[in-house]
Amino acid sequence: MSLRPRRRPATAVLQMTALLTLSWSVMAVTHECGHLLCGWCCGGTLKAADLRPWHLPFSIFDPDPHPLMTAWGGPILGVLIPVLMAAAIRHRIATLIAGFCVLANGLYLATAWLTGDRYLDTAQLLLHGASPVSIAVFCVITITTGYLGFRRSCIELLTERPGDLSDAD
Repeated sequence: MSLRPRRRPATAVLQMTALLTLSWSVMAVTHECGHLLCGWCCGGTLKAADLRPWHLPFSIFDPDPHPLMTAWGGPILGVLIPVLMAAAIRHRIATLIAGFCVLANGLYLATAWLTGDRYLDTAQLLLHGASPVSIAVFCVITITTGYLGFRRSCIELLTERPGDLSDAD
């Protein structure tokens, strides 16, 4: 496979910018919806939420009878929902978005761990009893598989001929 782009550079840049913006939006919303779904399913009372992807989305449950489940819901469903949607849709753009979401959720937990910010998910996971090993395993698996999948999707998209955006055959 040749790695030389077959599209005009300006078209490729615009297309990738649009896809990255869409990917970020899907990741932010599915991740936060994971917190919301798990919080509600575990009997939590939602006090505040913001799903706008151009902010750092958040949700606050009080009381939250199972805060560990609520905290894990974001990264787990933030990965599973886009991956399952990509498997159902079977389109290369959906696959690219899913790869981005897997990578971004792993990088988010890893970065949040390094910053130590008490309001971010990793600190909340640790506070509510998550094993550091489980967080590290999640990060290693999602960062590795997300990077490989997202990279492959980007290469395929950037090396295809114009008009080849049909399906993920």
